[in-house]
Amino acid sequence: MLGSTHGTLTTDFRARVVACGEEPHSAVHSMTVDAATASVLDVSGRPLHADVPDLDRFFRPGSVAVVGASDTEGRPNTGITRQLIAWAERVGARLYPVHPTRESVFGRACSPSVADLPEQVDLAVLLVGDPLPVIEELAQAKVRFAVAFASGFAETGEEGAAAQARLAAAVERSGLRLLGPNTNLNAFEEFRDDLDGPAIALITQSGHQGRPVYTLQELGVRLSHWAPTGNEADLETADFISYFSQRPEVGAIACYVEGLKDGRSFLLAADRAARAGVPVVAVKVGRTETGARMAASHTGKLTGADQVVDAAMRQFGVIRVDGLDELQDTAALLARARKPQAEGVVVYSISGGTGAHFSDLATGAGLSLPTFSEAKQRELHEWIPGYLNVANPVDNGGHPVGDWRGRKIIDAILADPGVGVLICPITGPFPPMSDKLAQDLVDAAETTDKLVCVVWGSPVGTEEAYRTTLLGSSRVATFRTFGNCITAVKAYLDHHRFTASYRSPFDEAPRTPSPSFRKAQALMRPGHQLSEHAAKQLLRAYGIRVPREQLVTSAAASVRAAGLVGYPVVMKASGARLAHKTELGLVKVGLTSASQVRDAYRELTDIARYEGVELDGILVCQMVERGVEMVVGVTQDALFGPTVTVGLGGVLVEVLHDAAVRVPPFGEDQARSMLGELRGRALLEGVRGGPPVDVDALVEVVLRVQRMALELGDDLTELDINPLMVLGRGQGAVALDALAVCR
Repeated sequence: MLGSTHGTLTTDFRARVVACGEEPHSAVHSMTVDAATASVLDVSGRPLHADVPDLDRFFRPGSVAVVGASDTEGRPNTGITRQLIAWAERVGARLYPVHPTRESVFGRACSPSVADLPEQVDLAVLLVGDPLPVIEELAQAKVRFAVAFASGFAETGEEGAAAQARLAAAVERSGLRLLGPNTNLNAFEEFRDDLDGPAIALITQSGHQGRPVYTLQELGVRLSHWAPTGNEADLETADFISYFSQRPEVGAIACYVEGLKDGRSFLLAADRAARAGVPVVAVKVGRTETGARMAASHTGKLTGADQVVDAAMRQFGVIRVDGLDELQDTAALLARARKPQAEGVVVYSISGGTGAHFSDLATGAGLSLPTFSEAKQRELHEWIPGYLNVANPVDNGGHPVGDWRGRKIIDAILADPGVGVLICPITGPFPPMSDKLAQDLVDAAETTDKLVCVVWGSPVGTEEAYRTTLLGSSRVATFRTFGNCITAVKAYLDHHRFTASYRSPFDEAPRTPSPSFRKAQALMRPGHQLSEHAAKQLLRAYGIRVPREQLVTSAAASVRAAGLVGYPVVMKASGARLAHKTELGLVKVGLTSASQVRDAYRELTDIARYEGVELDGILVCQMVERGVEMVVGVTQDALFGPTVTVGLGGVLVEVLHDAAVRVPPFGEDQARSMLGELRGRALLEGVRGGPPVDVDALVEVVLRVQRMALELGDDLTELDINPLMVLGRGQGAVALDALAVCR
């Protein structure tokens, strides 16, 4: 395996929003804070920095109490006690057995309670069925940490969840920190101390699922910690990410996550890791429960809970993988590889078919395979027959690897300044050529800062070239499958690109309410869905452009309004409980005369009366025709709170489901990245002769909606702007319809 050392909105939209009666405001306020301070709050009162728990005394305690210790053979507690004694000896901790009816355990004097111990202990391991009664005793003894192995809590259903809530409340009152319940002994595993280089720190909610990463030690990859978080009544995945990201020996953090305890805490921890440049690789399984969403919302139907988790991880640089094999390979590479010298990937093989196959997969995954210059190709052809392709992928035909030419080829490839990664897929052992090739790759890797990867495709894995030559190297990254190699290399390049330009969105999150917020508060109606007219007033409060329109309550007033708005006009019914107007026939488009307007008013009110829809009036609106219809909205996620969605809008929004989501706070770069994720993004650039639209205006709307989400928080249950008509470049964007639901 491999070893080594290891926005703010800037566009000026002043002219665009003056027509809305609003001065433009930055989507975020800049701020300067101490990154180690957790007391800085955003506009909604939430922390802007992760609190890093001091877990040194958990992983390296000076003294340990084992409550419920046993030495009776055949009992589960006996095996656990024996393992804890061995662990305490390895880490240099004094271990005290605690049991109310035993005088000694394994020859060690046993105390009846923690209060009777000869010293204050750092860590108490609870081998009891119900840890709750012990918590107060630990608090009085000023124990800093505890581990609860007991099961039967939230994993069992409602009664267990209630019991876990009581346990969590007791822990919070006590002041100690608890790992578990429903955890295991993984934190007390034996880690090899003969391995060098940056280490992987492991976090798992299921101990068994961490085994593949733990066994990387047998392949020469160092592990430093294992945190089995269990049910996370107190200490959670986020706490360990924050802690591990500050440890100098940790090169990468590998996580197996079944469910996040708190989305905000997770993002703050991921932010801290991103600031430190420590990669976090995660398998996230299961699905969170989404908050209740009203059927009226388009935006709420566009993103599921897992899509929000995926977007949030990507937003803060967490590398999400699917399998445990990908977790171990990607974490190992990221922990130990040097910073890339370039992003170009070269595929080098002894078979043209192998090179072509791997290159197709790598290119499809988004890796850059640059074509070598004519000069470099001439150089390679000094050792490779002229009829073979050396442009990239490089096919040596096989025979050159068996002699002195093999090393010359590898060195020439690595010398190219555009090459950052050399990948050599060896689909099977073919001695002596494969043995010589493996040795040349290992030797070359010792002389370069560039990443050298080998895919050893043999299903056997007992070959000397693999077991000794490749795995014996601390500088070559060795994989067993094409897919894992490509996944890991892409994650490696993406991570370093991400961290090189990373600016924490929490540093720029708003800390004080804007004037727009005060205007918006006056428009909110707690517990109600706003009418379209009221929802648009909410948008206007945040400087989002809406059409010229008037709300009228008579046919005569509608004719006067049409004259003021300007023909042609659109007429729509407006009511607090009215969502899908088109389906009910409550929208009339393209009206060009007073008689049409008068007739439309009567028809709309008749339909509303027949359908039993209560109206606050009829909207007479400016008709905006030319542009691309988008949807922008806010929904509440059970884990992360307010989320912002942008996608293709109009009547097909629920059919196409082409949308991207982010969790506030985020900057302009993320807003633009959202647009880049859309399958229909080409529409924004102009298709079939159509002009490009005003992407800057669309980005501004996304950021203003984010500001609404941050400031209004839970009080804004949903916001749905559909369609947002994005006009031609320089002409802005107009919210043609809007729906808002207040808590």
